Amino acid sequence: MVDVTAKEPTLRQAVAHGEVRMRPETVALIEEGGIPKGDVFAAARIAGIMAAKKTSELIPMCHPLELTGIEILFACDAAAGEIAIEAKVRTVGRTGVEMEAMTAVGVAALTIYDMCKSVDREIILADIRLMSKQGGKSGAFVRQGAG
Repeated sequence: MVDVTAKEPTLRQAVAHGEVRMRPETVALIEEGGIPKGDVFAAARIAGIMAAKKTSELIPMCHPLELTGIEILFACDAAAGEIAIEAKVRTVGRTGVEMEAMTAVGVAALTIYDMCKSVDREIILADIRLMSKQGGKSGAFVRQGAG
């Protein structure tokens, strides 16, 4: 791991996005609460939060961090057959939370797949990416363009 001992703790935040693509009927079933395994968004939100908290156990060179805030949001576009996922992660620390935000999105997406695979085997997890980060020596980053 990179030694961050000499760095001053600062407020750090990262936002990551990803998409889950599926049949429009599957998105409609999710919105109606018709998935046999239960509330898809509740399960995916909890899974994303848990994943962010365990990122250093999953990614070998990540520092264990005390996360001070995790927010997981979902937006459905039934006509397009798409669910957008956004994770916002915050801490006050010596290193950033980009990996925690992206891990949260990835595990939330995997949970959506797991919850819905019985009704749609063609689900695609797509485009997990960092949208922005703030804090630290390297300063702010904001993805340009459509993202």
